[in-house]
Amino acid sequence: MAFCDLHVHSTFSDGTDTPKQLIALAQTQKLQAIALTDHNTVAGLPEFLKAAAGSGVCAIAGTEFSTDYEGTELHILGLFLKPEDYAPITALLEDYKLRKEQSNLDLVDKLCRAGYQIDYQHIKDSTPEGQVNRALIGAELTRLSYTESIQDAFKQLLSPKCGYYVPPQRFSPFEIIRFIKSLGAVAVLAHPFLNLQEEPLCRFLKEAVACGLDGMEVLYSTYSQETTALAKQVADDFGLLHSGGSDYHGKNKPHIQMGVGQGDLAIPCRLMTALGERAKKYKKSWKVL
Repeated sequence: MAFCDLHVHSTFSDGTDTPKQLIALAQTQKLQAIALTDHNTVAGLPEFLKAAAGSGVCAIAGTEFSTDYEGTELHILGLFLKPEDYAPITALLEDYKLRKEQSNLDLVDKLCRAGYQIDYQHIKDSTPEGQVNRALIGAELTRLSYTESIQDAFKQLLSPKCGYYVPPQRFSPFEIIRFIKSLGAVAVLAHPFLNLQEEPLCRFLKEAVACGLDGMEVLYSTYSQETTALAKQVADDFGLLHSGGSDYHGKNKPHIQMGVGQGDLAIPCRLMTALGERAKKYKKSWKVL
């Protein structure tokens, strides 16, 4: 059986591998396809597609949008993007990036005043291709031995509950779903059970499906067998296509590996094919490999 990974990150957001390195790793992992889904950017996609040419790896162009649903952060993947989609996506995200930058600056300022001496410009300079987010700030806190890991940094300092971080104003997920569909791309809800319990998830999906949501990640690195089974059932109840991804970030999430997650993840290519057929229906120029 052939396998894929429909959710990976590069240095253009908060991953530590370049798009070219991601393709090389996919070859090593014997994956037939991977989707680059950097947070709120499409800047790495040209390099990603170029690196995939002739590699034997099907490169799926995507992005991961940060949205807000009733005070909870939800991520919506746009998959099977085309080059002509990059400009409208970049334009849409421009104001959000400014808000995100200010949120980062405010976070670092509060941390510094609390005694955590971190240099925001150093973080920016160390990720010249990417955009700064909390994962990169957490990596710097860990490098300086203020926290034991990025996960520890989120628990101790970077969660909104800790008092240092105020999230930037985000898009509505329904607005983003409609936008993705206006491009003729496929909209997928990422890792729903990281943020929502079953009841609010079903309430969200009722409206999201009406807006055109196509699929939901039911295979994910940190899901237990029970959570995976529940995700599949919920997706089926709402008529959603199944998707799956490792959410690979390289060294920023060292416990997660491309394609296999924590070791027991396997995403069959039939999921990619079904999502690709949906994209083909929307945009006839897309070819499912």
